[in-house]
Amino acid sequence: MILVAFALSQAGKLGRKDLSYNALNLVGSSILAVIAVLEKQAGFLLLEGSWAVLSFYALAKFWPRLDPK
Repeated sequence: MILVAFALSQAGKLGRKDLSYNALNLVGSSILAVIAVLEKQAGFLLLEGSWAVLSFYALAKFWPRLDPK
């Protein structure tokens, strides 16, 4: 999923500030973080956990715009 987001960004189909780009990064990095926990890979967990946190932060910026009011 992370690679898909990156490839679409490189192809000019998806911007780094797009909701889809950050959602793909969050889902992909979260899955990889879980795998890192299961495999007891601390360095990989640090990398993917950080990536997930940063992706979540980027997605949080969209929440005010998604308000149905």
